[in-house]
Amino acid sequence: MSAVATSTTDSIVTLTESAARQISSMQAEDKENAGKPLRVYVESGGCSGMQYGMTFDEKRDDDLHAEFSGVGVVVDPFSANYLRGAVIDFSDALTGGGFKINNPNAHSSCGCGKSFNA
Repeated sequence: MSAVATSTTDSIVTLTESAARQISSMQAEDKENAGKPLRVYVESGGCSGMQYGMTFDEKRDDDLHAEFSGVGVVVDPFSANYLRGAVIDFSDALTGGGFKINNPNAHSSCGCGKSFNA
């Protein structure tokens, strides 16, 4: 199930309801990040060539922005080329839990799921 998105620009990535709840919880626990959007990005590295990153950050002028269940998400234009259509989910399972990115642009991924080849 995906959360309802409200967006002023094209929604590059989608957060599931579970991911949005976890991010809201993380923001509530750390007041420094309260109100900051989640930045989702890709950079060179990892065992497959590109790796994902997520951090709380300020919105920049050229960012694409969307909101899911009250959680703001920003993506820079470079990363948008690699992330378009990706879905971010969260699982609290003891084995294999955490954030997972399902990226239709990834031709292959490493075993850890944190890097990919576009």
